[in-house]
Amino acid sequence: MFTDTCQLRPSVQHNPFSPYDGAKRVLSSFHAFSPDIEATPQQLRWDPLLVKGAENSDFVDGLTTIGGAGDTQLKNGLAIHCYNFSRDMDKKAFYNSDGDFLFVPVHGELLITTEFGSMHVPPLHIAVVQRGLKFSVAEVNKTGKPAIGFVLETYKGHFELPELGPIGSNGLANAKDFQHPEATFYEDDSEWTVVNKFVGKFFQYKQNHTPYDVLGFSGTYVPYRYDLTKFNTMGTISYDHPDPSIFTVLTCPSDTPGTAVADFVIFPPRWLVAEDTFRPPWFHRNVMSEFMGNICGVYDAKAEGFLPGGASLHNMNTAHGPDAETFTKASNAKLEPHKVGEGSMAFMFESAYQIVTTKWAILESGKVQQDYWKAWQGLEKIATLPK
Repeated sequence: MFTDTCQLRPSVQHNPFSPYDGAKRVLSSFHAFSPDIEATPQQLRWDPLLVKGAENSDFVDGLTTIGGAGDTQLKNGLAIHCYNFSRDMDKKAFYNSDGDFLFVPVHGELLITTEFGSMHVPPLHIAVVQRGLKFSVAEVNKTGKPAIGFVLETYKGHFELPELGPIGSNGLANAKDFQHPEATFYEDDSEWTVVNKFVGKFFQYKQNHTPYDVLGFSGTYVPYRYDLTKFNTMGTISYDHPDPSIFTVLTCPSDTPGTAVADFVIFPPRWLVAEDTFRPPWFHRNVMSEFMGNICGVYDAKAEGFLPGGASLHNMNTAHGPDAETFTKASNAKLEPHKVGEGSMAFMFESAYQIVTTKWAILESGKVQQDYWKAWQGLEKIATLPK
């Protein structure tokens, strides 16, 4: 992928780099014995991730790392962040040399201005800005509350549509529904600050003109957005529960066929029609790590506790599944067509890597639900074997 641009001034026309003092809660290297890491195989769930200081933060300074795997210098791995901010990035731009950003807004409509134009990204939409591209984030239609959401950062490769295999040419996320910015440029000779994330550290430089002075471009290396409500959900119409990969919107493949550095998966409103089948996700121990977040509504596989803006993490090989209340309800439900997830949207960042959590996420945030493990304690034996 490449893109050629025509700019009013070359990008190299700026002052020297210097250290940037913001973005203090962002990690990009995930060694298990680092003092900033609190690794655990425990099933985890968080209340809505509202971070102190959001009222004084813009998007860059409002980023906080929840967990991840790998390292940016080797260009292999991922990081999971949340964001909380109330201030726009006035005369400030950001670019990431470490990886691509996938934005998942929960509260607040984002306006992401890039070198190629702007994208309006409200909740129930996502956006991807690739490594090296400059952008600024503002909130439109401000509500007086901080904008909150999640960011998936991938160090290896780029996001792409999953192979559809026997599904054929149409289904899941269709290529025609992805939208690129319309070319827009600005003339502004005032001072700007450009922040760069490089090997996990933040740097800045000053320049006497806007970075958004691209007159035109050609190529495929450009940011994009997608409306999640356009996802064409697939599922069973006979029996059994399909693998969650059937809900994959975008994937960032690993070097091992059939696995991914990260999959972005959603669970939208959908019809369930099946025979002789336990309809929620079954109890399982995955070869993938699952970080889930709730955008809105009630997720159909959890009765309570999984709130909009909240999240959960079930690491690879750690057992998990529906809570006791959901299990009982689903086990007694009449097997007839019904729609689940009305008014809801949950998502999952799924990875073939072991996700380690930050000390902030486990010990300092105050958002971990300490009694989450009790969600399964009410499950009973499903049968008594003959003696």
